Amino acid sequence: MSGAAQVTKRAKYKISVKDPGTPGALRMNDQKLMFMPDNRNSGAKLVVEFKSIQGHKYTKEGSNKPPLINLANAQGGSYIFEFDSYADLHVCRDFVSKVLEKSKETPNAALEKSAVKLPDEQLSEEEMQLRIKLLQENSELQKLHRQFVGGNILTEAEFWAARKKLLDIDPSKKSKQRVGFKSAMISDIRPATDGRTNKVTFSLTPEIILQIFAEKPAVHRAFLNFVPNKMTEMEFWTKYCRAEYLSRTKNYHAVVAEAAEDEELAVFLKEDDILANEVRKKIRRVDPTLDMEADEGDDYTHLPDHGIFRDGTKESNELQSEHYRRTLLQDLNRHAAVVLEGRTIDVEREDSTRALAEALARSKRGNEGADNNANEERLDRTPRVAEIEDLQAPHCLPLAPLSIKDAREYFDSQQANTLKASRDSQASMKCSLSRQEAYGSVRDAISEIKDMGLSDPIVNPEVALKVYSGLTHNISSIKYHLGKNPRETVLDRLPSATKEKLLYRKLFLSAALDVHSRITEAFLVIISNYYSIPLF
Repeated sequence: MSGAAQVTKRAKYKISVKDPGTPGALRMNDQKLMFMPDNRNSGAKLVVEFKSIQGHKYTKEGSNKPPLINLANAQGGSYIFEFDSYADLHVCRDFVSKVLEKSKETPNAALEKSAVKLPDEQLSEEEMQLRIKLLQENSELQKLHRQFVGGNILTEAEFWAARKKLLDIDPSKKSKQRVGFKSAMISDIRPATDGRTNKVTFSLTPEIILQIFAEKPAVHRAFLNFVPNKMTEMEFWTKYCRAEYLSRTKNYHAVVAEAAEDEELAVFLKEDDILANEVRKKIRRVDPTLDMEADEGDDYTHLPDHGIFRDGTKESNELQSEHYRRTLLQDLNRHAAVVLEGRTIDVEREDSTRALAEALARSKRGNEGADNNANEERLDRTPRVAEIEDLQAPHCLPLAPLSIKDAREYFDSQQANTLKASRDSQASMKCSLSRQEAYGSVRDAISEIKDMGLSDPIVNPEVALKVYSGLTHNISSIKYHLGKNPRETVLDRLPSATKEKLLYRKLFLSAALDVHSRITEAFLVIISNYYSIPLF
């Protein structure tokens, strides 16, 4: 049995889906639903107010499942009813939908009724709409209004008199901050589907339409060209929604086939040429010395288990026709650019979609003029900062010239540093030979040279003789002029015992040179190594 304001059907009340259920009668009206079990002694009697119901779900016909309806309450629980047939389920489902829609409209109607002007107030239509809007947007203010005005504690005039700042409608005092776009992408807007038919419904608000125009300039241009000359606004958005639905199915062959049959539909499926031109303009504005292809292979999308997943499937760039390829990366980049740019027009000021599209077109023309000026400035600035290699000075490091006043003093100091480093290195070496063993080794080496000779001399005999003669002359002159020479030599830096040994060795070396010139050469090498005296 069913009526205009009441529905009664046979049903089973279930605590869960697997529960066998309690049979009884389900009665629903505009205010509440009641379930009366067939067994009067059963505790499954139920009375629920519709204002506590948040939503409902139901099984689709043909799903091989029993006809169930699930009513969700505000506390997170649910009430499950199983009907005898899908026809009874559809009747109850439609009735519940109407009651829930009506319950959502009731608070707004109550607010409008409470915000109407009283006999002692002279309110304009604009002021009255402002009060209603404030109560709808501010939940705390709405609670206070119900508590004081609804409870007859304050009058309407007294309540709003204390909140004059909220009612200030002076445009100069309003916030000048511009409202931006929402972060949600257009692709995140899911269509509503009818469980009984294959009908798909898209809900387009003025904010969504503005976002579509901003993110997809080709759709904006098509709207200005087609509406209302070639088609109505409803037909235009129907074709657009169909194109979006085809793109989400990932059936590219169907996309190409539909685009070939319908030219207007192909506008929404093809690649946006306006965006492509904008990308080329942005590339021309990039510094020409920047290598944009250096990191081209850093995305790893060509490797397995890498890439961007959309709707549970990985996007593939392999498509026969490049005109109908749309990737998530392109949509994401465009959406980010539009969100960062912000809104350029106010949606509430435009009374129609046509006016909204024309206002957006005017704002874009102004932005194009600014971009052209910026491009001209960049072109003028580039020659000034660009370097011409032929006109640049040679890139040489600034070096200080070396100025040596006394060459002998400079090179003597260098030789002393070398001698000191050699002594330090020899001092760090540990020798396990005694003096007798070292002397015996030298004597054996001299005897071997006398018998065998030098097959591979270390120093050329002529050079050794010349060095020996110069050293002898220097030692002889220093012996008689010791302390009179103002310039210090290497021999003066040696210990006194070592200097006397060198003077004593002079006579021995003279005699040895007469015996054999090669013996003199070997002895000089040994003496120079032993006392760390460089020959050159």
